[in-house]
Amino acid sequence: MRRALFPGSFDPLTLGHYDIIKRGVTLFDELVIAIGINAEKNYMFTLEERVTFIKEAFKDEPKIKVTTYKGMTVDFCKKIDANFILRGLRNPADFEFEKAIAHTNRKLSEIETVFLLTSSGKSYISSSIVRDVIRNGGDYTGLVPDTVVVK
Repeated sequence: MRRALFPGSFDPLTLGHYDIIKRGVTLFDELVIAIGINAEKNYMFTLEERVTFIKEAFKDEPKIKVTTYKGMTVDFCKKIDANFILRGLRNPADFEFEKAIAHTNRKLSEIETVFLLTSSGKSYISSSIVRDVIRNGGDYTGLVPDTVVVK
Protein backbone atom coordinates (compact mmCIF):
# COMPACT_ATOMS: atom_id res chain seq x y z
CA MET A 1 0.00 0.00 0.00
CA ARG A 2 1.26 3.45 -0.91
CA ARG A 3 0.49 5.54 2.19
CA ALA A 4 1.54 9.17 2.40
CA LEU A 5 1.53 11.60 5.28
CA PHE A 6 0.60 15.25 4.74
CA PRO A 7 1.78 16.96 7.94
CA GLY A 8 1.06 20.49 9.07
CA SER A 9 -0.52 22.71 11.68
CA PHE A 10 -3.47 23.62 9.41
CA ASP A 11 -4.23 26.74 11.46
CA PRO A 12 -6.49 26.97 9.53
CA LEU A 13 -6.89 24.65 6.53
CA THR A 14 -6.56 26.86 3.43
CA LEU A 15 -7.54 26.46 -0.22
CA GLY A 16 -3.84 25.90 -0.88
CA HIS A 17 -3.82 22.89 1.47
CA TYR A 18 -7.11 21.73 -0.02
CA ASP A 19 -5.63 21.88 -3.52
CA ILE A 20 -2.58 19.80 -2.57
CA ILE A 21 -4.73 17.24 -0.74
CA LYS A 22 -7.24 16.84 -3.60
CA ARG A 23 -4.45 16.35 -6.12
CA GLY A 24 -2.22 14.31 -3.79
CA VAL A 25 -4.87 11.77 -2.89
CA THR A 26 -4.86 10.60 -6.52
CA LEU A 27 -1.21 9.54 -6.17
CA PHE A 28 -1.56 7.27 -3.14
CA ASP A 29 -3.72 4.45 -1.84
CA GLU A 30 -4.17 6.38 1.40
CA LEU A 31 -3.37 9.94 2.44
CA VAL A 32 -3.06 10.65 6.16
CA ILE A 33 -3.49 14.30 7.03
CA ALA A 34 -1.67 14.73 10.32
CA ILE A 35 -1.89 17.80 12.51
CA GLY A 36 1.35 18.22 14.41
CA ILE A 37 1.00 19.22 18.05
CA ASN A 38 3.52 21.79 19.20
CA ALA A 39 3.03 23.04 22.76
CA GLU A 40 5.28 26.01 22.00
CA LYS A 41 2.94 27.41 19.33
CA ASN A 42 0.01 29.69 20.01
CA TYR A 43 -2.76 28.57 17.63
CA MET A 44 -5.78 30.63 16.54
CA PHE A 45 -7.97 27.51 16.25
CA THR A 46 -8.13 24.66 18.73
CA LEU A 47 -6.88 21.24 17.77
CA GLU A 48 -10.46 19.98 17.76
CA GLU A 49 -11.58 22.77 15.42
CA ARG A 50 -8.72 22.06 13.00
CA VAL A 51 -9.51 18.33 12.97
CA THR A 52 -13.18 19.12 12.31
CA PHE A 53 -12.37 21.56 9.47
CA ILE A 54 -10.35 18.87 7.70
CA LYS A 55 -12.67 15.93 8.38
CA GLU A 56 -15.67 17.89 7.12
CA ALA A 57 -13.82 19.10 4.02
CA PHE A 58 -12.93 15.52 3.02
CA LYS A 59 -15.81 13.53 4.51
CA ASP A 60 -16.65 12.04 1.10
CA GLU A 61 -13.08 10.91 0.36
CA PRO A 62 -12.51 7.38 1.77
CA LYS A 63 -8.77 7.43 0.98
CA ILE A 64 -8.18 10.31 3.42
CA LYS A 65 -7.61 9.82 7.15
CA VAL A 66 -7.17 12.65 9.66
CA THR A 67 -5.14 12.36 12.85
CA THR A 68 -2.82 14.25 15.19
CA TYR A 69 0.71 13.51 16.30
CA LYS A 70 3.56 14.71 18.51
CA GLY A 71 7.25 14.41 17.91
CA MET A 72 9.26 13.95 14.75
CA THR A 73 7.39 13.49 11.53
CA VAL A 74 9.63 10.62 10.38
CA ASP A 75 8.92 8.74 13.61
CA PHE A 76 5.18 9.15 13.05
CA CYS A 77 5.62 7.92 9.46
CA LYS A 78 7.23 4.75 10.82
CA LYS A 79 4.43 4.33 13.36
CA ILE A 80 1.69 4.45 10.70
CA ASP A 81 3.76 2.70 8.00
CA ALA A 82 3.81 5.69 5.62
CA ASN A 83 6.48 5.56 2.93
CA PHE A 84 5.97 9.08 1.64
CA ILE A 85 5.59 12.62 2.95
CA LEU A 86 3.51 14.93 0.77
CA ARG A 87 4.38 18.63 0.76
CA GLY A 88 3.07 21.60 -1.19
CA LEU A 89 5.26 24.29 -2.68
CA ARG A 90 4.02 27.84 -3.30
CA ASN A 91 7.25 29.58 -4.24
CA PRO A 92 11.06 29.24 -4.39
CA ALA A 93 11.42 30.06 -0.68
CA ASP A 94 9.12 27.14 0.17
CA PHE A 95 11.25 24.89 -2.02
CA GLU A 96 14.50 25.82 -0.26
CA PHE A 97 12.95 25.34 3.19
CA GLU A 98 11.21 22.07 2.29
CA LYS A 99 14.27 20.72 0.48
CA ALA A 100 16.35 20.99 3.66
CA ILE A 101 13.66 19.18 5.66
CA ALA A 102 13.30 16.48 2.99
CA HIS A 103 17.07 15.84 2.96
CA THR A 104 17.09 15.62 6.76
CA ASN A 105 14.13 13.23 6.78
CA ARG A 106 15.81 11.08 4.13
CA LYS A 107 18.98 10.97 6.24
CA LEU A 108 16.99 9.92 9.32
CA SER A 109 14.89 7.28 7.56
CA GLU A 110 14.00 5.79 4.20
CA ILE A 111 11.09 8.19 3.73
CA GLU A 112 10.63 9.92 0.38
CA THR A 113 9.16 13.40 0.12
CA VAL A 114 6.84 14.14 -2.79
CA PHE A 115 6.40 17.80 -3.73
CA LEU A 116 3.40 19.23 -5.54
CA LEU A 117 3.27 22.79 -6.80
CA THR A 118 0.22 24.71 -5.61
CA SER A 119 -2.21 25.36 -8.45
CA SER A 120 -2.15 28.71 -10.18
CA GLY A 121 -4.20 31.27 -8.30
CA LYS A 122 -3.59 29.72 -4.88
CA SER A 123 0.13 30.24 -4.40
CA TYR A 124 -0.35 33.46 -2.43
CA ILE A 125 -2.52 31.80 0.24
CA SER A 126 -0.90 30.90 3.56
CA SER A 127 -2.35 30.13 6.97
CA SER A 128 -0.55 33.15 8.46
CA ILE A 129 -2.16 35.46 5.89
CA VAL A 130 -5.57 33.93 6.56
CA ARG A 131 -5.12 34.40 10.32
CA ASP A 132 -4.18 38.04 9.75
CA VAL A 133 -7.27 38.60 7.59
CA ILE A 134 -9.46 37.01 10.30
CA ARG A 135 -7.84 39.02 13.13
CA ASN A 136 -8.54 42.22 11.22
CA GLY A 137 -12.14 41.39 10.39
CA GLY A 138 -11.58 40.79 6.67
CA ASP A 139 -13.44 38.41 4.38
CA TYR A 140 -11.49 35.17 4.64
CA THR A 141 -14.07 33.00 2.84
CA GLY A 142 -12.28 33.05 -0.52
CA LEU A 143 -9.11 31.74 1.12
CA VAL A 144 -10.39 28.65 2.94
CA PRO A 145 -12.80 25.77 2.30
CA ASP A 146 -16.34 26.49 3.52
CA THR A 147 -15.80 24.04 6.40
CA VAL A 148 -13.57 26.64 8.09
CA VAL A 149 -15.84 28.72 10.27
CA VAL A 150 -14.73 31.52 12.60
CA LYS A 151 -16.81 31.77 15.77
